[in-house]
Amino acid sequence: MRTVFYLIRKEFLQIFRNKFIGKAIFGVPIIQMLILVPAITFEIKHVNLCIIDNDLTPESRGLVNKLEGSTFFVVKYSTWSEKEALAILHRNKCNLILNIPSGFGRDIGSGKPSKILASVDAINASTAQLSWAYLNGVISDYNMNIVTENINTNQVIPLSMIQVTNRYWYNEMLNYKHYMLPGILVILVTAIGFLLAGLNMVREKEIGTIEQINVTPVRKWQFITAKMIPFLLIGLVDLALGMIIGKIAFNVPFEGSILLMFLGSTIFLIAVLGLALFVSTFSSNQQQYMFVAFFFMIVFVLMSGIFTPAESMPDWAQKFNMVNPVAYLMRINRMVMLKGSAFSDIRREIISLAVIAVCFTSFAVRKYRKTA
Repeated sequence: MRTVFYLIRKEFLQIFRNKFIGKAIFGVPIIQMLILVPAITFEIKHVNLCIIDNDLTPESRGLVNKLEGSTFFVVKYSTWSEKEALAILHRNKCNLILNIPSGFGRDIGSGKPSKILASVDAINASTAQLSWAYLNGVISDYNMNIVTENINTNQVIPLSMIQVTNRYWYNEMLNYKHYMLPGILVILVTAIGFLLAGLNMVREKEIGTIEQINVTPVRKWQFITAKMIPFLLIGLVDLALGMIIGKIAFNVPFEGSILLMFLGSTIFLIAVLGLALFVSTFSSNQQQYMFVAFFFMIVFVLMSGIFTPAESMPDWAQKFNMVNPVAYLMRINRMVMLKGSAFSDIRREIISLAVIAVCFTSFAVRKYRKTA
């Protein structure tokens, strides 16, 4: 252990001797948390509308007023030409075209079903679905108002309605900052552990200092351990810094155990550091390592469930996530921070991460070759 201690000391000296890495270790978490957490959101606050009102009746005007009174919709354009409206949609000036045909008010007055056409810009499928859901909600309210206004006041039997009271658990206000911060913390820890550790290893190859260690009696497991521990500690410090920023800047709640969250992050960092050192053993220079590292990071992060639910992915993607350490820590962070989950609730994720950590670290030790 004395040998490992001296190697760890050497690693810390080498890390903080590099001015860029020293600044990145503490600068990246602050910038990443302050920018990404409030910026990444799936909420739609404004849907720009283009109205084609070919009816021009109080009923059609009432529907338009209902849309204008909504917090989501902004009537930007109004025209009588469908061709002009499609041109506006094509130029990305509006998100949705609402075509109210002539006879809309007459049909409502006669009790016949009235039809309208909604054309939604579906380049972003998520935005299109949410816009359509908002529009349906406004139209449903408008229909209910019409039904209420046309009830025969002499009718004895009142209108029967079902009242639904909803409650959102674990994130009652649907605040996306609370949802995104645990995921951003995972990206932060991944970047520190995966990128910096591997680059540090490859840089030693480039400047030739690693050959001096190769001719010493230092064993492979001692060398790999000494490479992992400094970045493991740095990653945990950055995690704590990110959590403090999240609490101070965004007031994100923390319902669970801090120790349990750090346990999951520790096992995750061991897995990521093992993979980083494994990749760095067959990378000749920093450019090669960065190319491979970005490939793994993009795949791991995008498939982890931070932006889209992993349960909605195809079966093959869900099976791939069985070896994706980022997906496990994503679930651990959200369950511990927002739900207050105990160890029994995340036992499967912890055990899976531990298995991945052992496998990746073993690969790094076996792949490393001591050659003078």
